[in-house]
Amino acid sequence: MNTMTLWHLSPAEFAALAFAALLVGFSKTAVSGANTVSLAIFAAVLPARASTGVLLPILIVGDVLAVLTYRRHAHWPTLWRLFPAVGAGVVFGTLFLMWADDQIVRTSIGAILLLMTAVTVWRRRTVDQDDEPDSVTTRAGRVKARSYGVLGGFTTMVANAGGPVMSMYLLSAGFRKLDFLGTSAFFFLIVNASKVPFSVGLGLIDGPSLLLDATLALFVVPGALLGKWAVHRINQRLFEQLVIAATVLGGLQLLLR
Repeated sequence: MNTMTLWHLSPAEFAALAFAALLVGFSKTAVSGANTVSLAIFAAVLPARASTGVLLPILIVGDVLAVLTYRRHAHWPTLWRLFPAVGAGVVFGTLFLMWADDQIVRTSIGAILLLMTAVTVWRRRTVDQDDEPDSVTTRAGRVKARSYGVLGGFTTMVANAGGPVMSMYLLSAGFRKLDFLGTSAFFFLIVNASKVPFSVGLGLIDGPSLLLDATLALFVVPGALLGKWAVHRINQRLFEQLVIAATVLGGLQLLLR
């Protein structure tokens, strides 16, 4: 980690990181996937690889706040089905980070996000919006969970960009708003916490980065409170449109940078 980069931020750069941290809190309790904008801000202000190590603890703070807010709405059968595939994706992502440069990482993830969005939009037009979430006990449900799980683990490891992939999975499975938020809250708390040893081993998390995180974490809390207030004022259709729009934005900014 470049200590000079972390401790010699200009006021404008720190303000940008603080806004990104606030947006993390908002995304965790309102519009999942919106934190792809935070990813872009962190990568613009800090060195690309270093930014992933600084952002990860910020995401975990947001995950804890989301779990406290939506802990009664998690769908555990879906979570248990996803975790083994996600673990494989995290390992694959770690290996990928050992040789891929920033441009390859950004292009790969951006393409995956846009593809998953297109598939989800097409599928949502053919599914009854009042259906229950897809069963993870069926063969089709298991295949889909494993596919999205590997992609989610891969993208979350290489760029903290697993949110949009899992958002597309949960939307395609027919999750309603609160169940969506509760399931994703537990999912990302567990997954992001499991990534910490890998990130430390890769040198992405160290003392200076954690000190910066301690300051930026203060901005996650008001963002989460704002999200909690806003989510009850967003109907299901608008919620889905916002999630999809945030995912497309994240995919495009990764491809076009």
